[in-house]
Amino acid sequence: MIKLYFIRHGRQNSGLCNVDVPLDEAGEKQAELVAKRLKGYDIHRLYCSGLIRAKQTAKIIGKELDLTEYIEEDLREISYGDLEGLSGEQMKSRYGDFLEQRKLAREDLPCPGGETGQDVYNRAMPVIKRIIEKAKEEEIQNIAIVTHGGLIRSVVAGILEADFAKKLCVAKDLENCSITEIDYDEATENFILERLNDFAHIEAEPILLRKYFKRSL
Repeated sequence: MIKLYFIRHGRQNSGLCNVDVPLDEAGEKQAELVAKRLKGYDIHRLYCSGLIRAKQTAKIIGKELDLTEYIEEDLREISYGDLEGLSGEQMKSRYGDFLEQRKLAREDLPCPGGETGQDVYNRAMPVIKRIIEKAKEEEIQNIAIVTHGGLIRSVVAGILEADFAKKLCVAKDLENCSITEIDYDEATENFILERLNDFAHIEAEPILLRKYFKRSL
């Protein structure tokens, strides 16, 4: 069994939609907490997306685990297209009708100029399969992948063969630096969702939870 631990990056220092910025102080603390928890998981390899918040989170984890992070660009966040860089108020003003339709989760709607959940799954799975093949070659089992909420939701929907329209129903608040474990059974070639949005390592410091962070999406 190969275990893939998907880690949502730490809190970024901007509430604007999907801007490529560093972590804030809370995000660094979240990353330190998940790093300490992962220390007991015997992680053999560490991957992350190329966005700053994911790389910085992975760097903190790697320092704790004595691992080098490997960057995979196709593990980046879902593209929000024309909404990127906007505040919540700006999005409501310009794209209010779209946001209301998106909230219903009845279609796998792309943001204007952006990606669908299916698009994200299609670009992420070849990377995930390469990671698995590399793990088989090296005879290692435990892999940490620092990535993004939209990608985690899309991958979970895809491996469960769910309607991608329901990706937004995968954890209403997918917490920063939470752990989602997806196991790969080499015998059956099946993916198994073992746990979702596990943030027990953060609960003792509730100010680090997403409900205290003003964000746009």
